[in-house]
Amino acid sequence: MDHIKTYQFQEFYLDEGTFVIEGPVSSDNLDTMTFDKGLKSFRSPEEQFEAVKEISTLPEGRIFVIRQEKHIVGYVTYHYPDPLERWSNGNLEYLIELGAIEISLPYRHLRLGSKLIKLSLSGDEYEDYIVLTTEYYWHWDLKNAKLDVYEYKKLMQKLMGYGGLEIFATDDPEITSHPANCLMARIGSRITIDQLQEFDDIRYMNRFFF
Repeated sequence: MDHIKTYQFQEFYLDEGTFVIEGPVSSDNLDTMTFDKGLKSFRSPEEQFEAVKEISTLPEGRIFVIRQEKHIVGYVTYHYPDPLERWSNGNLEYLIELGAIEISLPYRHLRLGSKLIKLSLSGDEYEDYIVLTTEYYWHWDLKNAKLDVYEYKKLMQKLMGYGGLEIFATDDPEITSHPANCLMARIGSRITIDQLQEFDDIRYMNRFFF
């Protein structure tokens, strides 16, 4: 599959200053930016910034950022599923994962996350993809959000909905291990019936086991 990447750019003028949402951002461009210390949900900010740069170099990798001048305060990543996860079974080139989205705590009240998701999935090339995300409650910042897992689940579902993602059922053990976890996906308009069936087969890999 050709990895077409349509560049997107939006500028927002808020009381807190001017913010830019753009992507896919290249590794060279990321090297000219700084990474907010509040972006630490998955690992240290320094390590996460290096991971983001690495994803940007992948043929299918896409990084979209929210920045104030050259300072990144939020990002979302897209890449093929991890080889250790079931979603990589069959090496389906049209299956891409929204791997992480993170907004630094001091900027979350600006509600830029919905704009980030919407812009990052606005390219026509996504009509050739199934974009999935696996939402696990242990990745969520429940403490700072002051929400329980089910309230946060609704928040994430609403956020992903801005990009057209919907909940899909699955028998994946990690997702079924807790009712707050969920699988969400966006089915591109040019996805065929056969491709959709392959996705269904991955979602229900244990359906014939008794």
